[in-house]
Amino acid sequence: MKTILSNYTPYFKQIAKLSYPIIIGQIGIVLMGVADVVMIGRVDATNLAAAGLANSIFFLVTILGIGTLMAISALVAQAKGADNQNECAVLFRQGIFAALALSAFIFSVLTLFAFNFSLFKQNEEVTKLASQFLHLLNAGTLPLLIFVAAKQFSDGLSITKPSAIITIGALLLNILLNWLLIYGNMGFPKMGLNGAGIATLISRIMMAICMLVFVLMHKKYKPFILIKEKINQLDTFKEIFRIGLPSGFQYFFEISAFSTAGIMIGWIGKNEQAAHHIALNVASVTYMIATGISAAGSIMVGDALGRKNKIGIIRSGKSALIAGALFMGTCAILLSVFGKIIIGFYIDDSDVALFASYLLIVAAFFQLSDGIQCVSLGILRGIEDTKIPTFITVVAYWVIGIPIGYLLSFYFHLSLYGIWIGLLIGLTFSAVMLSRRFLSLSKRIDVFKETYLGNRYE
Repeated sequence: MKTILSNYTPYFKQIAKLSYPIIIGQIGIVLMGVADVVMIGRVDATNLAAAGLANSIFFLVTILGIGTLMAISALVAQAKGADNQNECAVLFRQGIFAALALSAFIFSVLTLFAFNFSLFKQNEEVTKLASQFLHLLNAGTLPLLIFVAAKQFSDGLSITKPSAIITIGALLLNILLNWLLIYGNMGFPKMGLNGAGIATLISRIMMAICMLVFVLMHKKYKPFILIKEKINQLDTFKEIFRIGLPSGFQYFFEISAFSTAGIMIGWIGKNEQAAHHIALNVASVTYMIATGISAAGSIMVGDALGRKNKIGIIRSGKSALIAGALFMGTCAILLSVFGKIIIGFYIDDSDVALFASYLLIVAAFFQLSDGIQCVSLGILRGIEDTKIPTFITVVAYWVIGIPIGYLLSFYFHLSLYGIWIGLLIGLTFSAVMLSRRFLSLSKRIDVFKETYLGNRYE
């Protein structure tokens, strides 16, 4: 036992070192949404429901781009591990181009949704407010994805602190602008929900500019951003999408499941929908911490793959899984004990608060499954395994989670709780299948097979 602990201790330390700045940055991004929801919730439940719905649809589509760009960190880590600085430089440039291409597609889709919001069959007042808010969120798509691309490049080099600092600065700016523009303080116009949208847009533009300037100007990045040898950059661009697009769909299928759950709960009532968004908002904070551990695991596994270190791949992946499980298990206990206190920060409406408090009990149960499946996706991405995990996520959410949730809600009359129980079952299936896949593949991986431009499991 002592030998096992000594073997894994360096990996736990490395995960902590890499993940804590990523976690801070991830939480900062989510807390922008939390700040919007909390500050809008002080207006009324209708604005709260509209903010939650628009944010859900925005991330439903945008997560495809964010997830795709997450491949950059794993590919950069592999190139760095193999001491290929030129490949890192090409990945940086093509990562920005990928962000531009993804932004154009996502902006078009979200614009279509914003102009046809009635398709979601929500409350008429909620529909009007949410449509306007979605337009403003959509305006920030390009700067958000530019920031993500530059951040993933930096993370892949194991330089994780700058993006965290920039994100926290943007969060503070967003809260200040919310206070000025939502409520009309200090002579600013009282804009309500639209004020929150403008605040978010300004904050995301600031994030993109600061991250790009830092990467391009700081001396620690210079060896990794100057292309020294001419290679076919189109191949690298395609590789980002070949590895990244399945990853994007993994996140898309999960987020879309929760967004669909929100829409179905909207059929039940706006108070139930507001409660759903509060509980989901709380759960998303802990989930972002799990994604930080997942990103650290992906970087460490990718770096070990680049160094052709099979033991490093196995121990990095297992350490990330253990760290994710321990953290999310702790979060489950905290949500169970302090759920009602947390909800009190969001809203004063007693009906909404009651619904949300029961939902947090369900959320506490799926914390462990959510953490394990999230980390598993990251470490599988580190060894370039993305296609089968994508299939697993489709089955988990759309063959198991959503259908069972629908049946429990509308046929067994469990209302919004039935939908969340269905999601819990789907998450548990995903966690078991994905973690088993990594443990199996990592034992038989051929580290001497070509690392770049070729998926090992096709």
